[in-house]
Amino acid sequence: MALHFTPEESAERRAAVIRELSARGLDGLLMFRQESMYYLTGYDSFGFCFFQGLYLGVDGGLFLLTRAPDLRQARHTSIIEDIRVWVDQADKNPVEDLRAGLEDYGCAGKRLGVEIDAHGLTGTHWSALQAVVTGFCDLQDASDVVRQLRAVKSNAEMSYVRRAALLADEALDAAMRTAAPGVFEGEILAAMQGAVFRGGGDYPSNEFIIGSGDDALLCRYFTGRRRLDAEDQLTLEFAGVYRRYHACLMRTFVIGDVHREHELMHRACVEAMEACRAALVPGEPIGAVFDAHARVMDAAGYRDHRLNACGYGLGATYAPTWIDWPMFHTGSRVQAQPNMVFFLHMILMNSDSRRAMTLGQTVAVTESGNEPLSQFPLDLIVK
Repeated sequence: MALHFTPEESAERRAAVIRELSARGLDGLLMFRQESMYYLTGYDSFGFCFFQGLYLGVDGGLFLLTRAPDLRQARHTSIIEDIRVWVDQADKNPVEDLRAGLEDYGCAGKRLGVEIDAHGLTGTHWSALQAVVTGFCDLQDASDVVRQLRAVKSNAEMSYVRRAALLADEALDAAMRTAAPGVFEGEILAAMQGAVFRGGGDYPSNEFIIGSGDDALLCRYFTGRRRLDAEDQLTLEFAGVYRRYHACLMRTFVIGDVHREHELMHRACVEAMEACRAALVPGEPIGAVFDAHARVMDAAGYRDHRLNACGYGLGATYAPTWIDWPMFHTGSRVQAQPNMVFFLHMILMNSDSRRAMTLGQTVAVTESGNEPLSQFPLDLIVK
């Protein structure tokens, strides 16, 4: 079996969920996030693009409802013993099969938590679920139960995060060796992703972001490629991924001569990064991290060119995004804790001058502060 954690650690994770459910007066949890399924059982699949659900009762009862293509997948990657398959056919409502499973597990009249905030639960299926359980059991939003537990990593998880960070460094090294005037962007991406795969890593939960010229101001992937000019800028945001755990990096390369504005923007990004790291300490709200970022950027004259968030949590995530909870934005009262892992990104985009500068790294919260997981310095990269 392809299990990446000990049975004892997986059992303790489920026990922690059960304790939280009991504290909230809930009798069980219906999960539709693939991240939760992986975290609690090892189940590893992109089958959540179709309807599937995992039930965990406070008595330890556990069953998965999925489609036939994921039956063997669940057997191979998880500790789940009760795996039920709904059959594809015209006008099929798989939610009815989920209710049948809940009946078997004695959920009639019970209060169940539900992961409503989940890519694996569409509005259509949520409406169908509400309809079929009306009068059978009571559903309560419990989208935060597993999410909060996942935010603090175990020592075993941290070993995977550090391996992912090593792969991110190797991807950055590949980009630095490949990028140059005249080079096709596709060659840079191939070198970076190849470095991750050669190191035993995985696909990321969203595409590597690449943009040059005017497109260096974009921070989303889009289709289309170009060759680097003799004088250019290249923005890269990417992740090393190992056992689904992500460690991200972000850089804007200067191709050719360095413009003074690029130097000033880079200096502001470095100062903002240092301020954010100083604010990221255990027991303090992470909203203070964004406030530190904004204070530095605004003082440097970049209020109109920065973003309204400066990073987010990282972990074992699935498509469509590697962004995990929580996010650095003003007012966040989430308190940092040791073994939380975050991506800090300093992003400046000047639409008037058409110049960009970014600086991002993954950090782990420690007992007294935080540590960067990349071995690369924050120097401006010029090719």
